[in-house]
Amino acid sequence: MMKRAEFIQLSKAMSRALRHEPWEYELELDSEGWVDVNQLIAAMGTVSPNWKDLPVARIEELIAKPGPVRFELADGKIRAGDTRYFPGRLALKQATPPETLYHGIASEMLEQVQQNGLLPAGRQYVHLSVDVKMAIRVGKRKSAAPVIFVVDTQAAMAEGSKFYIGNEKVWLADRIPWSCLSERKTLHG
Repeated sequence: MMKRAEFIQLSKAMSRALRHEPWEYELELDSEGWVDVNQLIAAMGTVSPNWKDLPVARIEELIAKPGPVRFELADGKIRAGDTRYFPGRLALKQATPPETLYHGIASEMLEQVQQNGLLPAGRQYVHLSVDVKMAIRVGKRKSAAPVIFVVDTQAAMAEGSKFYIGNEKVWLADRIPWSCLSERKTLHG
């Protein structure tokens, strides 16, 4: 059972992820604000090492607390409970990105990326980081030794890729061709 202070901290982090800044956590909410609960749990593990393997039961415990309904959990998905503050699907405007962006993948995915480039893989967009540090952090969610790509955005746009602003740290793209990825390296540890 979590202590009150931990519940408050977790509730605030989940609100930020589900209501205010889903892109910061690499979450793509559907048009009604729902996201797979396992994606949220993975994102919470990057906020605090105590939440790295957060059981769904802890989230259920948080939801059951007396007070306002902050979250809803159904069919393996979760959303912020008070959806009047949820802006719906973000209307993304195409924009010109920085010349270089970064993306981390699990090393097991390298062959697939070599064949197809970076694709959304079940999401709406490919998430790209503005700095290597964030790409490493994201890659480590997927693998202990992620592969980090440097994305030549100018070359990608020349090949038809479209870019959108996620927030100040994250850019989104519909796809990135293999030919636009460089300085690939596997990071250990």
